[in-house]
Amino acid sequence: MTKLQLVTQQSLFVPTLDGAQLHLRRIHPAEPGSAVLMVHGAVANARTFYSDKGKGLGPWLAQRGYDVYVLDLRGRGLSTPKIARGAAHGQTESICEDIPAALLEIQRLRGEQVPLYLVAHSWGGVLLSAALARKPEWARRVRANVYLGSKRSIRVWNWHRLYEIEIFWQRLASLLAKRKGYLPAAELGMGADDETLKSLRQSQQWVKAADWQDSDDGFDYVAALQATALPPTLYLVGGKDPVRGHERDVRRFAAESGRHAHAFGLLSRQAGLSRDYGHIDMLTHPQAEQEVYPQVLDWLTRHTN
Repeated sequence: MTKLQLVTQQSLFVPTLDGAQLHLRRIHPAEPGSAVLMVHGAVANARTFYSDKGKGLGPWLAQRGYDVYVLDLRGRGLSTPKIARGAAHGQTESICEDIPAALLEIQRLRGEQVPLYLVAHSWGGVLLSAALARKPEWARRVRANVYLGSKRSIRVWNWHRLYEIEIFWQRLASLLAKRKGYLPAAELGMGADDETLKSLRQSQQWVKAADWQDSDDGFDYVAALQATALPPTLYLVGGKDPVRGHERDVRRFAAESGRHAHAFGLLSRQAGLSRDYGHIDMLTHPQAEQEVYPQVLDWLTRHTN
């Protein structure tokens, strides 16, 4: 049995080109090992992966020796300024600026030789793969990825899609965002954090579109990933995730991400677990520490060399 290590949490702040500050929560033991960057999804923030009391996948991995960095994308969580009317950034800035800035900060702190891994929840996996498509030098440096409930587009049809995607995300969210100047998801209780008009619009396009292209400059992510192999990637799928991370949509995301070593893990009773995990509780349910987190650790360990 692995001896658990005491860990420390600290907040780091990384400046962006336009003067914003990105929050990186570093969680690490006294002698930190391999580095892990974690990226949250839409209407969320870094708290997806950690709490001040040491709960969550971030502290869990740090107790087992990893040097964990959890990113608050621009305007979310403890990153400043907070999203408000007039905020002009969107997915393109997350992909081209925020994620590379976090990776460079890890490299500054730990050097170029430290083993590096990426972990994401939901839409965070799409942003990470897009960032690696743009910056293939990072794809070559990263040893492995783990994506939990990550899909790029939604093709599955059911009542959950009709309500959550077609009615709410594609229509009602747009009306609310135009009235407010941004999507006040936290205020409305529809997520932990807010979205800018641009990030909402771009995510709406990607969820619906067959093509995976950037609305700012037309960058073709599918074409780029055909030429840039992603690191070995584990795609974890909730057994009770009917639309935000349905297995068919997750598998299509993997397929359009180019040829790369990958595997799928079903978080369900069918796979021998105690429950069918949903889109959020695959990270937050108490049983996740015994049934989900070890699968993440196993994948990282398997790709140590």
